[in-house]
Amino acid sequence: MSRMTPLPEARFPKDFVWGVASSAYQIEGAAQDDGRGPSIWDTYSRVPGKILDGTSGDVACGLYHRWASDLDLIAALDLNACHFSVAWPRVLPRGTGPVNVQGLEFYDRLVDGALARGLQPHVTLYHWDLPQALQDRGGWPNPDIVRWFTEYALTVHARLGDRVASYATFNEPWCTAELGYHVGRHAPGQQDLRAALSASYHIQLAHGSAVRALRAQNTKAELGTVLNLYPVDAATDQPEDLLAARLVDEKINGWYLDPVLRGTFPALAAEQYGAYMPEIEPAALQGAKEPLDFLGANYYFRQWVSREGASRAGPPSPDIQRTAMDWEVYPEGLYGLLTDLHRTYQVPKYYITENGGAFEDQLVRGEVHDEARVRFLQTHLQALRRAMQDGVPVKGYFAWSLMDNYEWAFGYSKRFGIVHVDDATQQRTLKDSAKWYRAFMQQRR
Repeated sequence: MSRMTPLPEARFPKDFVWGVASSAYQIEGAAQDDGRGPSIWDTYSRVPGKILDGTSGDVACGLYHRWASDLDLIAALDLNACHFSVAWPRVLPRGTGPVNVQGLEFYDRLVDGALARGLQPHVTLYHWDLPQALQDRGGWPNPDIVRWFTEYALTVHARLGDRVASYATFNEPWCTAELGYHVGRHAPGQQDLRAALSASYHIQLAHGSAVRALRAQNTKAELGTVLNLYPVDAATDQPEDLLAARLVDEKINGWYLDPVLRGTFPALAAEQYGAYMPEIEPAALQGAKEPLDFLGANYYFRQWVSREGASRAGPPSPDIQRTAMDWEVYPEGLYGLLTDLHRTYQVPKYYITENGGAFEDQLVRGEVHDEARVRFLQTHLQALRRAMQDGVPVKGYFAWSLMDNYEWAFGYSKRFGIVHVDDATQQRTLKDSAKWYRAFMQQRR
């Protein structure tokens, strides 16, 4: 086990939520089992050259059949929560219409199993796995998807109800719109800026519509959304670099924060998109601004921006630690992000819904000594506590991720888990980071 000790100086409230996060397509597997319909990732992963190692999520980590032992594993870490997503095509194989009862029964078992082990279940309704049948009808650029998503959200809530601690409508909608419809590195693999902007607009409307519909059910579960957010630093104080940084901030952060918290799109980015912007009904976009019980923030790195573009690797310096994704390790960014975010928007509650790193892990004689990930967790939790001491109301933290899983376009080549998974045998092995997390929990108690 890592010799690095828990954090005696990082004291958190007794009711703080501690967990691990995951998503359906990345861990469930069982892609053709029990009535599940195909998703856009089932389709995309079969296009030659799209996935780095040529794999798919057909098997992933096999959680669909191993859910009980995997919940035991989480509980054995002395955590009190877990964050997972529901697969839309497992619940509604055609996206709309007949419900797949077996799919809902699986999530029933998962929620009840979590509660039985003293784990709060936190649920994301959409983590990128759109039913292929809906993509065939236009996907997120189709305005009808607002209604389709709302019906799906109500279907899930009708079954899981208030046993769930929170529902997040979306996870990282920037990735859905930008990577899926503009850059083309994620499913469905389109490269059309106009389609991406339409997708982002409809995601905002779908979020507001679903929150209103769920509130109308008098749910006691917390309602919110999860965004990938970044501190944005200009490389210099030259006007060109400062303007470039402001544009990156508006296109990534503001484009998804402003609609749900202000009912508008940020002006500079909207002007920059110009003729590609969809026709926006101001009253409709105001409907995206439903009061949130929480905002989930996923934090991995900062955006370091010059007039030449944005870098995830940070400034060009050999002294900077980077992950296996070539992302700068920058815990100070979490503090800056949270304090700036709360000063600007005043959200009532925050969860850190994803935070972690991929490293070059090696399983040697049954152990994984991932010191870099232990340091990552320690330093980011220190930064988080500083933000809380400065008044940011953060109420929970979910490490990404529970286990090594299917990392989208990278296949199984990048390992984010605190639990090692043998791809051939599905054997789970606690890494030193998992043992450290457990020791930190036990010290707190």
